[in-house]
Amino acid sequence: MADSSFDIVSKVERQEVDNALNQAVKEISQRYDFKGTNASISWSGEKILMQANGEERVLAILDIFQTKLIKRGISLKSLDVEGDPQLSGKEYKLFASVTEGISQENAKKVAKAIRDEGPKGVKAQVQGDELRVSSKSRDDLQAVQTLLKGKDFDFAIQFVNYR
Repeated sequence: MADSSFDIVSKVERQEVDNALNQAVKEISQRYDFKGTNASISWSGEKILMQANGEERVLAILDIFQTKLIKRGISLKSLDVEGDPQLSGKEYKLFASVTEGISQENAKKVAKAIRDEGPKGVKAQVQGDELRVSSKSRDDLQAVQTLLKGKDFDFAIQFVNYR
């Protein structure tokens, strides 16, 4: 019998991020505490730019955006906020980016967790920015998924291509 397998990936649906961003823009435009403050959130190339006339307001925009991401089912582990708000002229700016893919270093962490704590006979191999896990037993694969869901990695993971 052939081995069963699944892939561990870290992907983000770009359309869902767009939708969350658009919802955040709408909420910022309607909220009373943002009236007349030139507060905004938008794409700036591949990054998300949040700007307002006060540091607290920029952090409030970030909070609104994070709330919208959670409601759309996107893990906050895939949102990489770059430092603290920076003063640029009269406005504070904050950049964030959406990270995708599992780095070699993170893939090794996951493979080590599978090797150390997972069922025997389960193989994990790195393939680019994803990790393929295979075994003769589907029950072992499900046990690995349960194990990894219980772990708290500092990056988001999803399971795809279960066969």
